[in-house]
Amino acid sequence: MKTKTLLLSAITALTLVSCGSGGNEAANAEGFSQIESQLKDEFGAQAYYTDISILNIEGLGNVVSTTVTAEPESMEMGEWKQTQGSWEQTAEVTIEVPEGMKAADYMFQLGGEISLKKLGELVEKSKADLTKEKNIQNPHLNLANVTYPNTGDASKLQYVINLEPENGGTSFSYIYSMDGELIDMNY
Repeated sequence: MKTKTLLLSAITALTLVSCGSGGNEAANAEGFSQIESQLKDEFGAQAYYTDISILNIEGLGNVVSTTVTAEPESMEMGEWKQTQGSWEQTAEVTIEVPEGMKAADYMFQLGGEISLKKLGELVEKSKADLTKEKNIQNPHLNLANVTYPNTGDASKLQYVINLEPENGGTSFSYIYSMDGELIDMNY
């Protein structure tokens, strides 16, 4: 009996490891902190991003998409997607910036002004607001993202969150400034 239990435990552990981690993080501050850690583990703590999107798909979990580079001055970036804990590069991107500007001026790093934990907190806040204001119970995160503006104007950085009712229907968009102030809510 002990051997069967040990064997079953080993098979379960191998199955979990082979499936990878990631994809089922909660749509809250803690879950998005885990995603930020995964990004840093995959691309390095000093990586530069132009966008990060977290798409939540029923039955699949989170799909994280990003455009990232370790060397902004190279003007070369990779588009990456993580599904169920597995990272895949989907494209190579060459960026252009106006003469006299640095590529890094059009990118952000995690851990400073941009925080996925903050984005997760705002998802929680948006869900509570939607429940209170529109009486929608258990709203579902569809998409949360942060994208650096094409203009290079860091003051225009925004967190964008799209929520839906649990059973589908109208999508509600919340747009927040980097300090967490609501800029707009529409549907």
